[in-house]
Amino acid sequence: MIGAKKNFTTLGQIEISNEKEFAKGKNGFQISPLLQELMVYAGQQDCYGNSNEILKKFLDIDLGSTQVYRLTDTYGKQLANEGLKERCMPIADKNDTLYVELDGSMVLTREDGWKEVKLGRLFKSSDCVKKDGKTPGWIKKSQYLAYLGGCGEFTDMLYKLITPYQKSGPRLVFLSDGAKWIKNWIEDSFDGAVSILDYYHALEYLHEFAKNHFKDEHARRIWTSVQQALLLSSQLEQVMDNIEKLAPKSEAANKILEYYRANQDRMDYKSYKQMGIGIIGSGAIESAHRTVIQKRMKLSGQRWTKQGAQHMLNLRVVHMNGQWDKVIKMVNTEFKNVA
Repeated sequence: MIGAKKNFTTLGQIEISNEKEFAKGKNGFQISPLLQELMVYAGQQDCYGNSNEILKKFLDIDLGSTQVYRLTDTYGKQLANEGLKERCMPIADKNDTLYVELDGSMVLTREDGWKEVKLGRLFKSSDCVKKDGKTPGWIKKSQYLAYLGGCGEFTDMLYKLITPYQKSGPRLVFLSDGAKWIKNWIEDSFDGAVSILDYYHALEYLHEFAKNHFKDEHARRIWTSVQQALLLSSQLEQVMDNIEKLAPKSEAANKILEYYRANQDRMDYKSYKQMGIGIIGSGAIESAHRTVIQKRMKLSGQRWTKQGAQHMLNLRVVHMNGQWDKVIKMVNTEFKNVA
C-alpha cells in the first residue's frame, strides 16, 4: 500500500549452505527452478539481451544473456521429448466444426539461408467469437504446431493431433493455399473432410492478373470487383471464361487459369460460407505467423541454427498452446546432466 509503514528490514544478500535444496539447482544449472523458469519464459519472449535486461530490472540480478540462451535452448530441446503432440483443447462434439489451417513462414538459418517453418493451427467453431459484422472476431482457444523440416514429418505430427477429434465426429475443414503437398495429404489422409483453397490466395492471383492486363486503375477495380462477387457465389467457371475472353492465351491468363483449375474442387465458396461459422480465409494462420514465429524469430539481424530454431519453436508453441506447465514441470525434474 502506498504510504504504508514498512514492517521489515532489508538485510541484503543471504548466503545459503551448499547442502540446502535451494543451492543445488536443477539439470546442471546452479540456478533455482523458479528462476530457471523465469529465464526460459523471458528468453522465448524476446531476444536474449533484452530478456536479461528485463530480468535484471525486475529481480536486480545480472544473469547474462548467454546464460539465458543456454537455459532457453536446453529446455526448448528437451520439449521435443515432452509430449508436444499432446492435445490441448477439449474434444469437439458432432455438432462442432474442427478447422485446420496450414501455411509456411520463412526463417533465416545459418546453414541454409531462408528455410520454411511449417505451421499448423487447429481450432473449433465453438471457440470462435464474432459479436457483429463490423468488429473482427477472435478465437478463444487454439492448438499450434510448428516444424522446421520436411513436410512428411510435419504432417505425421499434425495427423496425430487431429485423429482424437475425428472419433467424436465433428466436421473437419482444412484451409490452405495451393501447395500440392498439402492438398494431396488432405485427400489421402482424411476421407470426407472439406478442403478449402484460401479465398485470399485466390484473390491474389486475380489481382495480379488484373494488374498485368488493365492499365486503367478504375477499369481494373470494376472488373476485379465483379470477379470477386462471382467467386463468392461459386461461379468459378464464369470467372475463368471471363479471363480467357479478356486475354486469350496470354502468359498471365495461363498462370491464373492453371492455378484455378488445379484447385477447382476447393473453391465452392458459397457452400463454405454457409458451413459452420463460414470461414473461407486464412486470417487465423496469418495471425499465427505473427504471434508464434515472427514476434520472436524474425527480429532485426537474427539468424538461427536449424536446431536452435526448432528448440525456440517448441517453446513458442507450448506458450501459445497454454501448456507452459510442461516447462514448470521440467525445471522441477532432473531430466539430464547438461553441465
